[in-house]
Amino acid sequence: MAVLPLLLCLLPLAPGSSSSQPATPSLCPRRCRCQTQSLPLSVLCPGAGLLFVPPSLDRRAAELRLADNFIAAVRRRDLANMTGLLHLSLSRNTIRHVAAGAFADLRALRALHLDGNRLTSLGEGQLRGLVNLRHLILSNNQLAALAAGALDDCAETLEDLDLSYNNLEQLPWEALGRLGNVNTLGLDHNLLASVPAGAFSRLHKLARLDMTSNRLTTIPPDPLFSRLPLLARPRGSPASALVLAFGGNPLHCNCELVWLRRLAREDDLEACASPPALGGRYFWAVGEEEFVCEPPVVTHRSPPLAVPAGRPAALRCRAVGDPEPRVRWVSPQGRLLGNSSRARAFPNGTLELLATEPGDGGVFTCIAANAAGEATAAVELTVGPPPPPQLANSTSCDPPRDGDPDALTPPSAASASASASASAKVADAGPPSDRGVQVTEHGATAALVQWPDQRPIPGIRMYQIQYNSSADDILVYRMIPADSRSFLLTDLASGRTYDLCVLAVYEDSATGLTATRPVGCTHFSTEPALRPCGAPHAPFLGGTMIIALGGVIVASVLVFIFVLLMRYKVHGSQPPGKAKTSAPVSSVCSQTNGALGPSPAPSAPEPAGPRGHTVVQLDCEPWGPSHEPTGP
Repeated sequence: MAVLPLLLCLLPLAPGSSSSQPATPSLCPRRCRCQTQSLPLSVLCPGAGLLFVPPSLDRRAAELRLADNFIAAVRRRDLANMTGLLHLSLSRNTIRHVAAGAFADLRALRALHLDGNRLTSLGEGQLRGLVNLRHLILSNNQLAALAAGALDDCAETLEDLDLSYNNLEQLPWEALGRLGNVNTLGLDHNLLASVPAGAFSRLHKLARLDMTSNRLTTIPPDPLFSRLPLLARPRGSPASALVLAFGGNPLHCNCELVWLRRLAREDDLEACASPPALGGRYFWAVGEEEFVCEPPVVTHRSPPLAVPAGRPAALRCRAVGDPEPRVRWVSPQGRLLGNSSRARAFPNGTLELLATEPGDGGVFTCIAANAAGEATAAVELTVGPPPPPQLANSTSCDPPRDGDPDALTPPSAASASASASASAKVADAGPPSDRGVQVTEHGATAALVQWPDQRPIPGIRMYQIQYNSSADDILVYRMIPADSRSFLLTDLASGRTYDLCVLAVYEDSATGLTATRPVGCTHFSTEPALRPCGAPHAPFLGGTMIIALGGVIVASVLVFIFVLLMRYKVHGSQPPGKAKTSAPVSSVCSQTNGALGPSPAPSAPEPAGPRGHTVVQLDCEPWGPSHEPTGP
């Protein structure tokens, strides 16, 4: 009879029986709720106090909700093999790090919520594999950097991108321009100060663009904005009209924003921050005729310059206007100048010619332009012959040199020897990658140091120049920006030999620490101090006056000493006697060296003695009540 229940258990159940159960029950993490009765499977763990992604997840799940926990990182193995996952929520955790490839197996994922975490950057490999992603929510993080290739895998499928409430100052605008299917783009509450022209021109399906509460002073017109409703159209008439939100920005209301003023708006968040006449006024209440610009006016330009060939020259041009003018330079030959191997153009309107040539002379034209017009100014540059070479074997005097003592000349052949002191101090850092450091020009107190490009060294932060002279063992250091290839030393002493080394300061990718690598060393000498020809070797009149005054002073001292000696002799020949005073007095005594000083009063009167043996008492003159000497 005991065998009958066992046999009944082994019999197959009849088809359609309501007691059927899945053959393999699924696992559900502790503190989570799992819906496993029917597909798709869901794992719900909101507010469960989780510190990490549960390892016992059912890999067949289509929905995983892990919001409102304390998860600090998403590791590569946390979501491995979850190929059927469609929705993943990691909102409002403490995630600081997402491993590269952490979502690589989620090829079916449609929505990823990472909002409310502590992400500071998003690299190119962290969203790899999300080829079907539609919604990406990254708001309320601490994002300060977004890699250009971070959205490459989902660029063709993404429909909703939310980057609001972060710390973004710059964006990969070229990468955003490839999001051809995006409908909603949230860039509000960031630190964006500018938007390049045409940044949204390829986003043909964009329906809402939110740039509220950034640092935008102007918004350039874009072909995309042609879908915005104008004032002449009935509000809300076009169904496909773009919704543009840009309130809370410090808008500069000039002629560059006239196109925006012509749009139909229904909100009242926008206001002008400048110019002062319009500051604080409601954007849509300012009349279109008040959005004006001011043409540029050149306020400063360099006077005519004259430099010898081979020397640098700096041409300056300043202009004001609204908006701020952009300054460009045109050469005497009519060519537009920019950054090159011989010239550098700076945003502040300065044009620097690194080494002038005789053909560079002429009239340079400064052009200042903005949206309201342009203004021009001429700056004349004269390039003279190079300075004459220094005379050799000159013993009488040195030839005069144009300019100041910092003028530079090509180095002599004697400066090609190996460095000594400074190079020895950096020898322990390893062999130099390129010993191309040269002092191409040097003068009495200045030298121009140049070194080759060090692009093979990754992560260069700056360059360091260290040098010392033959008369001083103390090293002098100079920190140079990473994009520099030359530096002018102007604190050298004339007539000295210097040892100089250049080091590259970079971040070691293996250790993450700052390291240095020698670029090269050199050895050079500064020119001796120059003395104009014909100058006297010594100032005759000044020297004669000094000697004469010194002789007078010495003679006066000798006469004074002789008078004192004679006085001592006269007092020593007088007969002895006593001095009597009616009240205590203090005496001033004459010493043999001619100095005067107070003499302390004795505590008791001393007995009278021979005058010849009490010179100090005889020479004392009373300073107090009068008295007369008495006889013996």
